[in-house]
Amino acid sequence: MKKRILFLSILAGLGAVWSPAAAASPETPAAENDTVALSPVPQAGLQPAESATAQTKPFLPTRRRIDREINKIKFVYKGEMAAGITVSYGTLSSDDTDYMLILDGINLSGSIFTVNPSFGYFIKDNLSVGARFGYTQMEGNLGSATLDLGEVNDVNMSFANVSLKSHSASYGAFLRSYAGIDAKGHFGFFAELEFAVKTGSTSLAYESDGKMKYTNSDNLQFRFSFNPGVAVYIFPNVCGTLSFGLGGIQFNKVTQKDPEGNVVGTRHASKMLFRLNLANIRIGLNIHL
Repeated sequence: MKKRILFLSILAGLGAVWSPAAAASPETPAAENDTVALSPVPQAGLQPAESATAQTKPFLPTRRRIDREINKIKFVYKGEMAAGITVSYGTLSSDDTDYMLILDGINLSGSIFTVNPSFGYFIKDNLSVGARFGYTQMEGNLGSATLDLGEVNDVNMSFANVSLKSHSASYGAFLRSYAGIDAKGHFGFFAELEFAVKTGSTSLAYESDGKMKYTNSDNLQFRFSFNPGVAVYIFPNVCGTLSFGLGGIQFNKVTQKDPEGNVVGTRHASKMLFRLNLANIRIGLNIHL
């Protein structure tokens, strides 16, 4: 009898230890057990994360811009101002005409001078808008030259006392975007879009039948061009630039006048050309404020 009472008391103690109330660990809240019990069952063949992604994200990013981190390196900061200038000067003489074999006895000299001050403001990091002005002066003199195309073509011409003078001014606006290529932002590339208007006049004098004759012309040009280049900081606030003209869209109008100022003819020309222009290579200097 005593053995039966002892056995029943042991069973009662075991039942209290393994009761449902004690099945949950004291360190684990009941709410977490409920959350695990109510978690959704994944679809066949897919993990839970893959199933959610397939339902909410399209296969291709059709509405999201891809960030290629081009502006990751800050070359110029927002709010800076840049004052710059580009200057070029070149000369031409008869010594440079070794390859013009069809011209004999040529006596040629000329020069061209161009200056372009500019001002820009950075509306964002590495992105600026600005204005550019320019002045160009060109002079050339041809003392004498003979054009000989050979006996077969029977074309022989001679020129004497020909002079050309041209003055022009330009006004334009540009948008320039920089991209740094080193971690410290010393070197960078830039791409520039420029819209400019150029006006000027040209005077041509030449000798005909022993008399000097003169013609004048007014020139007007609209230009939309693309000018990429490289930039390097020489000093902390001084940046040197080298840009290359790769062409664009141009419209030209030339109005020719006689010495009395009467219009004797007009010419219109437009073209779209994208290639390296060796006459439009600019070396400049920008001061960042």
